[in-house]
Amino acid sequence: MIEVEPGTVVVFSDIGCPWAHLAVFRLHRARAELGLEREITFDHRAFPLELFNERPTPKKTLDAEFAVVGALDPDAGWQMWQRPEFEYPVTTLLALEAVQAAKRQSLRAGEELDRALRIAFFGESRTISMRHVILDVARGCPSLDTTALADDLDHGSSRIDVMEQQRVAETEDVQGSPHVFLPDGTNEPNPGIAMEWEGSHGVGFPVVHEDRPKVYIDLLQRAADHDEAGR
Repeated sequence: MIEVEPGTVVVFSDIGCPWAHLAVFRLHRARAELGLEREITFDHRAFPLELFNERPTPKKTLDAEFAVVGALDPDAGWQMWQRPEFEYPVTTLLALEAVQAAKRQSLRAGEELDRALRIAFFGESRTISMRHVILDVARGCPSLDTTALADDLDHGSSRIDVMEQQRVAETEDVQGSPHVFLPDGTNEPNPGIAMEWEGSHGVGFPVVHEDRPKVYIDLLQRAADHDEAGR
């Protein structure tokens, strides 16, 4: 069972997953709309697709998803890759590790860096597999001590967190990226989205049959109500 502390929402995801970028954006937006920034914090946990699949996520697959997922909520921050192909990140492990390192400072620092790295990749075409890029992104996170983050990355002390979270995801039936868990046991994989692929990955494209963005309001309100009931 995935343990979720009161006042938190656990999100298993990969930073390089477009569906997770959409989900995290909608979580932040719903929390702001409900005025729950002080009551609810997001606890990001790694679902490293490259480890599960034992390969980088193919750029052709991500390009096909970009156009479909981006159209569901353009405000999340999207653009097709604008830099040379050789700068495209083939790994997100260091970025995932950085978020876990930021969490050692506070959950708020972790969620700030997670969101900023997603924007850097999906909305700004930055190579988030690179240490210097991650640290530059981190400097824009108000709750984060970048010097401490750099030290943590240099010692590799948070890589074990990523590996342990992968193990938990495998044994506790985390269904993919993203998968959201609440303190009351409620869980939603890819919340509000019903989709399937037309054709094979890298050749075809995703087809969205249903998109219910208001499910995020329901999830955040449910998390807040559980927190209030437990006080």
